[in-house]
Amino acid sequence: MPNHTSVNEFLLLGVTDTQELEHYLFVVFLIIYILILIGNGAILVIVICEPQLLSPMYFFLGNLSCLDICYSTVTLPKMLDDFLSIHKTISFVGCIIQLHFFHFLGSTEAILLGVMAFDRFVAICNPLRYTLLMKHQVCLCLAAVTWITGFFHALLHSILTSHLTFCGSNHIHHFFCDVKPLLDLACGNTELNEWMLETVTGTIAISTFFCILLSYFYIISFLLFKSHSCSMLQKALSTCASHFIVVIFFYIPVALTYICSSSGSSTDQDQIVAIMYSVVTPVLNPLVYTLRNKDVKGALSKAIKRKLWPEHL
Repeated sequence: MPNHTSVNEFLLLGVTDTQELEHYLFVVFLIIYILILIGNGAILVIVICEPQLLSPMYFFLGNLSCLDICYSTVTLPKMLDDFLSIHKTISFVGCIIQLHFFHFLGSTEAILLGVMAFDRFVAICNPLRYTLLMKHQVCLCLAAVTWITGFFHALLHSILTSHLTFCGSNHIHHFFCDVKPLLDLACGNTELNEWMLETVTGTIAISTFFCILLSYFYIISFLLFKSHSCSMLQKALSTCASHFIVVIFFYIPVALTYICSSSGSSTDQDQIVAIMYSVVTPVLNPLVYTLRNKDVKGALSKAIKRKLWPEHL
């Protein structure tokens, strides 16, 4: 199908039109981006290098950290550049690429959080069969299916959006290229795109969130009625609490943006919500998992001591 667009580039209006405020925001978001890279990078390196963390839970945590690094890199570098630029333009092709990777990594993270909840369910409710059910090959397959599903879901969005007709304004009221702001600029029929956004994207988000809730229902039921060990109860609840905090910070903004998109939220609200799940969540994930996880804290402390005082180890 030929591309009917007459727009060669878009203008990203960003989070504010006050030039003085942009310099302060540049500093704030630069610090956040550095923290995302350091925090998630440290977890990724520790999970790969530390033998004590070679379990399915930490394998998926490493995938989550990798996703958070890539996820924030899709939007933050361009946002930082726009804070210091007069012409905040992005090419049509660059816009579609940014849209694709944003939805690719976002939907992959949503599915991965569901996989992590399933892993906790098997570990707590079926501990004797855990090593059999969640062996390394199974974990690799689950991770591969998660990434591939996210890629093809995003590919549908990018193909459908790239074939829309843009014949009016090229001003995107957002700080990155997303489907909803682009649909507002399209002057053709967008019913298929809106159906894809609300039905397919909504189904992925709702189904994975339902699986997470179901996993936690069985975990809590098992701990309350079948487990008689207080130490096991405390450890399981601590581990699950870390994961559930991440789920809440990720899913509530996503639900407000995509599942409830038909309610007609304002542009400012959409931008604030987008900052929550694309910027705030990636920087909070390392804090949540390191502050509430003794194994990760221990491995991180050991790695730092090994670097600083190698002769004493």
